[in-house]
Amino acid sequence: MHFVIMGCGRVGSTLAHSLVKRGHDVAVIDQDPAAFHRLGPGFPGLRVQGVGFDREVMKDAGVPDAFAFAAVSSGDNSNIIAARVARETFGVQHVVARIYDPARAEIYQRLGIPTVATVRWAADQTLHHLLPEGTIPDYFDPSGALALSRVHVDKRWVGRRLSEIERLFGCRVAFVTRLGDGIIPTDETVYQEGDELHLVAPRGTLPELEHKLDTVQPPD
Repeated sequence: MHFVIMGCGRVGSTLAHSLVKRGHDVAVIDQDPAAFHRLGPGFPGLRVQGVGFDREVMKDAGVPDAFAFAAVSSGDNSNIIAARVARETFGVQHVVARIYDPARAEIYQRLGIPTVATVRWAADQTLHHLLPEGTIPDYFDPSGALALSRVHVDKRWVGRRLSEIERLFGCRVAFVTRLGDGIIPTDETVYQEGDELHLVAPRGTLPELEHKLDTVQPPD
């Protein structure tokens, strides 16, 4: 498949090499010709110099025929404009834009443009290490309304069905990490000591949900 990457910085060049190793055709766009040095002399993909959201430049990079487009330059505005042009003008269904401002990233998510908010991602990953049982979401849906998060559950729930947790707390157990393996629960799956539950729930309910799961005992 053909992929187009706008921005040949550390992220863009790493992404390009990862896609090439997987057997894909890759074109990289950057305004600075010196940036292509990061790709190395053996890079088999296409190097296109120019403004990443310019329609003619995007055509030269093969955006009209691309399976996916990634805008990962250092500029928020350039990234979001390029992502929207790729989707709205050239009909590319799979687009993503790197955004440094987390507040703006949420707005663009609601507009249907998947984003990677660099600052928020780094902060959340740090919190994952500082608070291994905290409700730091692993994933947001494109609208930003739902979150997938690993949560701690009181040991009094050991031996009870996960479906009880879903009914009582209004959430969905997406999967369980048990002894290092991931399992998809059924209505009969029972919570075991040491299980890590990964829940899907409305984003705004996570703090309250974490508190309840850690304090509310199962009904008799």
